[in-house]
Amino acid sequence: MEKPKTRQVDSSRQKKKAAVGKQVDDFHGYVGLRSLLNPIWCFHGFRTAVIILTIFGVIMVFSSSSVNMIANGQSPWSQALKQGGFCVLGLIVGVACMMIPAELIRKFSFVFLIIALLLQSLTFTPLGIDVQGNKGWIGLFGFTFQPAEVVKLALCIWLPRELIYAQKQINKVGPYKAYLKLIAWLGLALLLVVSGKDLGTAMILFAIAGAALLLGDFPGKWLAIVACGGAVLVGGLVITSPNRLSRIMATYQTCSASDMQGVCYQAVHGKYAMASGGLLGVGIGNSGEKWGYLPEAHNDFIFAIIGEETGFVGASLVILLFLVLGWCMLVVALQSQDRYITLVLASITVWIVGQAFVNIGVVVGLFPVMGVPLPFVSAGGSSLILCLGAAGVTISMMKQQPQIQAEMQRV
Repeated sequence: MEKPKTRQVDSSRQKKKAAVGKQVDDFHGYVGLRSLLNPIWCFHGFRTAVIILTIFGVIMVFSSSSVNMIANGQSPWSQALKQGGFCVLGLIVGVACMMIPAELIRKFSFVFLIIALLLQSLTFTPLGIDVQGNKGWIGLFGFTFQPAEVVKLALCIWLPRELIYAQKQINKVGPYKAYLKLIAWLGLALLLVVSGKDLGTAMILFAIAGAALLLGDFPGKWLAIVACGGAVLVGGLVITSPNRLSRIMATYQTCSASDMQGVCYQAVHGKYAMASGGLLGVGIGNSGEKWGYLPEAHNDFIFAIIGEETGFVGASLVILLFLVLGWCMLVVALQSQDRYITLVLASITVWIVGQAFVNIGVVVGLFPVMGVPLPFVSAGGSSLILCLGAAGVTISMMKQQPQIQAEMQRV
């Protein structure tokens, strides 16, 4: 009596394997430019781009910070060693996130959001640290940490889950009650970060939320209200801060002689660095702007040093790597049959790639100085660790693709 059941189960497994095998074989037809749509290629391309950017970032942090370290009486390697330590810690976090199944990430996403908001709320306690007018940091045991980076990842994995759940509840309880929890927690998250007066980070969070809501079929009228509310908040941050307002005006107007030593100083020297690089650059370690001329050369303006030392070619390769990251995530997102995975990958794309191009836009003068780091590259533990954590989440999501699953099983 048991044999027919066993044969039926075996037959079902064989059919599933055959179906997966067929899907994998179908992708062998992607040759030439069509290879860009192969999820297996995108899976490996994403991981390779992350590794290259992270290693290159440590090298450039050393190059851009060595002079300042010596000037401060420290070893020229001190900032690079610290960044290397953050890199190791970030890789551990990334590998841990990569090993967590996508369904488990989805299940505990709300718990992670609560933890992120609790950390962000610590910025309003005595642990909070004011950095250049922005109280978005906490200090503990001699280390500083920016909780908003955790909030970014939390929104990327929680918003998609809540949007999908709310859509299922609309017909039962109506749209207002269905989206009430989402609106309340999202509003609290944005309010906690905006209250720290960090305009750059707030805008990245608004971008993540906007992308998730737009792609998650959030009601159009409500989305317009959220967008208007975000614009008012950002406008309030600008108007209430003379420094921010002057930086914005300086970006889109000609700087006066007095501004050259004030609000325009950092932006102008960033352009000087980019212009000095030429086609191939002056060579790694040979930057002139890092000799006390360009503030935050190893952090927010590290792309200027990249442009100076590696030239147009090196800067273009960094931009290309971010384009690879974005393309690979979007290709897998669009081919995924799981809506949650699609929305998570799209949200992380907006965060990582969007923030990268905001940072680069600031350096080349397209945007005013905002204080957002270049993902995977700029000095700083908070950004690097959470970006690598986001990369781990991305890989976990990508591994749900049948073609990528089959590839992983073959290895």
